Amino acid sequence: METKILGRSRGWLDSAKALIEAGEVVAFHTETVYGLGANAFSDEAVLKVFALKGRPADNPLIAHVHKDYDITPLIDGEPPYAAALRKAFLPGPLTMVYPSTGKVSKYVSCGLNTLAIRVPSSPTAQAFLKAVDLPIVAPSANLSKHVSPVTARHVYDDFNGKIPLILDGGACSGGIESTVLDCTGEIPQILREGLVTQAMIAEVAGECNVYRPRTGEKPKSPGMAYRHYAPRCKTAYFMAEELEEAIACYKNEAKTGAPCFLCESAVCALLKGFRTLDLGGTPEEMARRLYALLRKGEQQATLLIGIEPREKGGVMAGVMNRMKRAFGVEHGTEER
Repeated sequence: METKILGRSRGWLDSAKALIEAGEVVAFHTETVYGLGANAFSDEAVLKVFALKGRPADNPLIAHVHKDYDITPLIDGEPPYAAALRKAFLPGPLTMVYPSTGKVSKYVSCGLNTLAIRVPSSPTAQAFLKAVDLPIVAPSANLSKHVSPVTARHVYDDFNGKIPLILDGGACSGGIESTVLDCTGEIPQILREGLVTQAMIAEVAGECNVYRPRTGEKPKSPGMAYRHYAPRCKTAYFMAEELEEAIACYKNEAKTGAPCFLCESAVCALLKGFRTLDLGGTPEEMARRLYALLRKGEQQATLLIGIEPREKGGVMAGVMNRMKRAFGVEHGTEER
């Protein structure tokens, strides 16, 4: 199969729509990461997404819709706070989980009685979703457990010859996946942290909790797997105050290999003479750069050494969630 990459060129949406209607999978740009899209109503198409990614069968998918799509037939009611959150944050990097009416394929929610819905703000995503006028399931367009893609080339590297089309919208501005919010209870509960923070949600809804999964519990949301977003090279991980130990690790690897640090700007400034990848100095920069640098690191280094940023709150909660999973370290749940 030939994999084409198309931007906003003549016939690009017609091609994408025809492929979706034929049960194929189309990758497309969103403001967070690229998604691997298929018709949410089609069992065959949804199962094709799981097979292409090598995705675990118990890891639910998110249905993406355009901003004018009527989700009423898909959900079994909506609390008042959810309507207020939709008005405040959508289109944008927020996924909302509702009681499901079971209209989409049974494989989308992996046996759960809920449905996760997202309205991306990317113009490319909106144009594509408007053209097909269907809910499109779209997990990140990477092989399972690999680093999420933030450029069309990243998608191509994982799926060349496996999917027919990638809709190129440029580099993703957000850089980490959407916040996933459970809207089935009296109080909204974050299942996966992202760019829409707990404080932002609480300001609109009045309250907001963060869910902590237990060991062995069936995932309620994408991105809850322990080892996730991982680069294809050896990794090591240190706290900011463990810089001397991290340098010793680097020097040991440098005897036979090519190590590299992945760290925030302030730490990079302390590591002159060492190979570094600069995450940036603000939470937004670190979110935007993380996946691109993990991909760059796996290509350039035999050992990628992560130094944990000092800032933790707000957007950094989502950044730290992804970074710790990428490096395979504990991430603050009851799995410890």
